[in-house]
Amino acid sequence: MSASIPIPYRASRWLLRATLGFYFTRIERFHRERVPAIGPVLFTSNHPNSVTDAFVIGTSVPRKVNFVATVQLFRLAPLRWLLTRCGVIPVNRVKDDPRAMRTVMETFEACFRVLEKGEAVGIFPEGITHDDPQLKTVKTGAARIALELEHRHGGKLGLQVVPVGLTFSAKERYRSEVLVNFGEPIRIADYLVGYPEKKHERIQNLTREIELRIESLILHLPKLERARIVQAVKRLYLDRLVVGNRVIHEPVPPKTGELMLTQAIAKAVDFTYEHHPERATLFAQTLDRYERWLRRLNLADEELAHFPDKAHFVWQSIAWALLGLVLLPVAVYGWVHRLLPVLLVKVAVNRVARLRADNTGVSTTVILTGVLSFGAFYGVYVAVVHSIFGLPTSFWYALSLPAASLVAHYYLRGLKRLSVSMRCILIQLRAPSAAHRLLALRNELIAEIESARWQVPTEALTPERKGRL
Repeated sequence: MSASIPIPYRASRWLLRATLGFYFTRIERFHRERVPAIGPVLFTSNHPNSVTDAFVIGTSVPRKVNFVATVQLFRLAPLRWLLTRCGVIPVNRVKDDPRAMRTVMETFEACFRVLEKGEAVGIFPEGITHDDPQLKTVKTGAARIALELEHRHGGKLGLQVVPVGLTFSAKERYRSEVLVNFGEPIRIADYLVGYPEKKHERIQNLTREIELRIESLILHLPKLERARIVQAVKRLYLDRLVVGNRVIHEPVPPKTGELMLTQAIAKAVDFTYEHHPERATLFAQTLDRYERWLRRLNLADEELAHFPDKAHFVWQSIAWALLGLVLLPVAVYGWVHRLLPVLLVKVAVNRVARLRADNTGVSTTVILTGVLSFGAFYGVYVAVVHSIFGLPTSFWYALSLPAASLVAHYYLRGLKRLSVSMRCILIQLRAPSAAHRLLALRNELIAEIESARWQVPTEALTPERKGRL
């Protein structure tokens, strides 16, 4: 399969991998072995992060994945040549050209031609990108493409749908993490019984199956008002679940394990709300008081967790201060070179923020403008140094720029941690009663979680695994 991948696609995928690797600290790919090595595949994924979702999926599998894009991008011949070889399928929309492709079936035909060659197509069946911890209603397009094409070939094409779950730890933040969770493939020939006589019914059945499988691969919170409770329980109790959980019975990567435990937390919260609503209400009220006090003292929960250990803050502050002194020259060197490209990226992000009400376009904007701005400015810097000093000075100078840029970024984070440690020490010295009150509320919440978890039956957590949280 790899031999049939065009060189431009391989080159663009390598560049995207390098770019994503610089933006994200980790991209965890779970069950990648589920992706068929050969034959037509339709990837169906949730869509939490705009164009970045296509970048992440396309660079996570060894085979070529084709995505759909507007025909407007194909107007220029050089760009059309590159996009075609990079797996982008041109599709006309009414606003692109009212005289060209209008119907849904014409759009499907563009995907059919690619799948019939044994390649892969990636689509986002929700139809929109969004910022909610909830899978939107999955539209029937994916099922219609799959069933119609497999039916044309009498069930002999071998088309499979691979559901994908994308989870971003903090998609709008530079140096965050991603989990790409691949589900079991769906063999479309198995859903052809009764098609086309009961076409609508078969399409709905397959659509529902795709929806359920994607939901199982992400943190799906149908009742968004409970999302705050789930996240609070996760912050307060996840470390205990990691050590003593009874949900995960097999070795899994870190982000995958965190997702599985968070899914169990969400199920436990739902069970408590439905069977012990008074207990859930009391927990929410206590959580409100606790979070008000955190905001009043400008603290985060993870900072408060270390309050009883005053030595922790003292030694942490000393360590960060000493490290700051050692790395200060490198950080200044890095920030001198980062300043102009970072300002350009921020201008682009602010413009996107005015157009959108969520964070779905932030990482895509940062990635695309970052490649252009950092590449352009760093290229100019290297060219200037080369014209003055020549080789090998310009070579080592060019190598130093990415490393110094990362040091500068983490140095700023270190300064923020140092300020947090100092603030925690001041709070303990100047407002010990407030600190004790916060700790008491935190311990009360944890005790309630500990008590409630054993009242949640195993089957309420997950039908596939035994044991409690």
